[in-house]
Amino acid sequence: MVDVLRPTPAIASGIGEIFQILRDGHARTKAELAVLTGLARSTVALRVDALLAADLVRPAGEAVSTGGRPPARVAFNPRAGLVLAVDLGATHATVAVADLAAVILDARTRTIDIGDGPESLLDTILADAAELLDSTAAGLPLVGVGIGVPGPVEHSTGRPTNPPIMPGWDRFDVPAYVQKTFDVPVLVDNDVNILALGEQAMSWPQVEDLVFVKVSTGIGAGIIAGGQLQRGAQGSAGDMGHVQVPAGAGSTREPGDERDLEALASGSALAIALREEGLDVHGPSDVVDLVRAGNAAAIEATRQAGRDVGEVLATVVNLLNPSIIVLGGSIARAGEHLLAGVREVVYRRSIPLATQHLAIVQSQAGDRAAVLGAAIMVAREVLSPASVDRYVAAKAR
Repeated sequence: MVDVLRPTPAIASGIGEIFQILRDGHARTKAELAVLTGLARSTVALRVDALLAADLVRPAGEAVSTGGRPPARVAFNPRAGLVLAVDLGATHATVAVADLAAVILDARTRTIDIGDGPESLLDTILADAAELLDSTAAGLPLVGVGIGVPGPVEHSTGRPTNPPIMPGWDRFDVPAYVQKTFDVPVLVDNDVNILALGEQAMSWPQVEDLVFVKVSTGIGAGIIAGGQLQRGAQGSAGDMGHVQVPAGAGSTREPGDERDLEALASGSALAIALREEGLDVHGPSDVVDLVRAGNAAAIEATRQAGRDVGEVLATVVNLLNPSIIVLGGSIARAGEHLLAGVREVVYRRSIPLATQHLAIVQSQAGDRAAVLGAAIMVAREVLSPASVDRYVAAKAR
């Protein structure tokens, strides 16, 4: 939050930059904005008037008068436009409509098979989106679409790249296909990245260093460092699942077993291991059911999976020093067993300075974390200083 009484000359002076000050939702006068930016009041007045004309800010009453006419205040207008947010999983799809403050206005979830391919599935999702917009838009413009998918994404292009559980999606131009229906910016990212954004916003808004780990059909991590989502050079940051895991204490693995984390600890890997023990297990959901039913073999396998995840996370903790590690995904939601295994290893193998204030917790954000994260991703893009400058200029023509 920006302190309205403390000048911050480092804040840039464009229309878009003035708008960033108001995005926290607090109403301010033009005089207060002049103090914050160091600009002349006349300059601030012109730029605020441009934001008012573009409907990005709105009148917000009057401040207390210090003599004479009370000064008018302005505030961010989150209903200046709408965002579509989509969470695609292996077996589910959630579509939501959000305002520019990433408040979810309406949502719809359906069962899918990601293996049906991009065109058929996206057509279904876009039809759902159109219906939601018709029922919630009230004449408001759509300004962007955000989509999370269960596989690696080249973020600069929005194309999934070699997604193991998404046959037919490799290099498919998702943004271009969606823009045939909605001619707005379309951002696509790995689902665990948008989960990290949603979890932070809902549960840990003051935490700037957070790692979200999803343990489900596969395993991946979303990394927020210094308050910013870290995607890496090509968008593959956080791909924990392909890290080779050494056999740790208590492991029953044979020497020379060089499987990666996903082959050891994912829901799919646990299903295979339990099936080899003679249990009737076909996929991750069956593993979860067995754990919740108190099956000893499933519980021990899940705890060992937590230890294996912890072997990788111990290195992550030493390298990145996060404040919070959040465990999500279907296997994490089965109970405390995965969490216990992770804690057992991370607190033992990480350096004391990195763990003295580290919390390792289960996800608290619920089913809408991913669509919230997708909405946040789009809002940050379309409301960036440069984007606001272009939008206001276009509205003024």
